[in-house]
Amino acid sequence: MSEPIMLRLFCLPYSGASAMAYSRWRRSMPEWLHVRPLELPGRGMRMDEPLQSDIRRLAAQLADEISAELDRPYALFGHSLGGLLAFELAHALRERGLPAPLALFASATAGPSRRDVSEYAVAKTDQQLIERLRELKGTGEEVLANAELMQMMLPILRADFLLCGSFSYGQRAPLPMPIHVFGGKQDSVRAEQLLDWQTDTSSKFSLDLFEGHHFFLVQQELPLLRCLRRYAEEHLTRWRNQQARLSV
Repeated sequence: MSEPIMLRLFCLPYSGASAMAYSRWRRSMPEWLHVRPLELPGRGMRMDEPLQSDIRRLAAQLADEISAELDRPYALFGHSLGGLLAFELAHALRERGLPAPLALFASATAGPSRRDVSEYAVAKTDQQLIERLRELKGTGEEVLANAELMQMMLPILRADFLLCGSFSYGQRAPLPMPIHVFGGKQDSVRAEQLLDWQTDTSSKFSLDLFEGHHFFLVQQELPLLRCLRRYAEEHLTRWRNQQARLSV
């Protein structure tokens, strides 16, 4: 009996987060959609590895690490910094001639072609990082007031901001895959910035907006996952149909 076809969804975390940010998703998704969070160096299960601050170098490392897992249909998802890293990862995979993802999902992050990363290019002080966390409305005051927890989080957050600041668009050919973008209606990342993602696909594009600020993926988790699942199902069905035609 043949193994059922599954879609592997590689999920890239937002600034300061570990792969645990997507642990709930594993329980919420159907069996055919396998959530595969990627742990970045310097956090979670990779705490003993040095933090990275060069986004292309990190994308290249991740591309090499997941290359053996591209034996089945897959897609990339990233929220905030994770969306930009997913974009770099898609390019790193293409440069290596590896199988392309069925789709790229970018959440709460401006399109790469016109984004300004200058404010992230210089290391921020602890206080600046804490104020930024307040602005993003995703971290409670009790967490911000926990000195021990902040002592662990701030170096990761500082490196992640530098990671974002290292991004350079340069000359990029559009990616040959659909790009689906998600945004929060009350987020500081505006709709026109999300629409900039259109220039980076030679395939389909969509934009879905949800109630909430930057961390709408927590506040609106179920509606977001329903939307993501619908797109993933469409792409997997299309892939199956293509495979069936090729096998005739």
